[in-house]
Amino acid sequence: MTGIDIAVVVVAVAIVLAVVRIVLGPTPADRAVAADLLSFGIIAEIALIGTRAGSIGTYDLVLVATLVAFLSAVSLARVMGRGRR
Repeated sequence: MTGIDIAVVVVAVAIVLAVVRIVLGPTPADRAVAADLLSFGIIAEIALIGTRAGSIGTYDLVLVATLVAFLSAVSLARVMGRGRR
């Protein structure tokens, strides 16, 4: 078992815990943070599996997915803050 395999398992556990927090979260802020963790966990899984497979094409996918996840997290924070600066 290599370090990448261990990282895949650890990130998978984090994804499962994020889903549990989304389902059981007492506040919308908890659910938003868990959704952010879920999206970046999925991106990490894609990056790890792509690294293990030796596929260079997955890096483009990871870059675009990270940008989309970041922008969605920022916009969600803006909506939850009621649009104030």
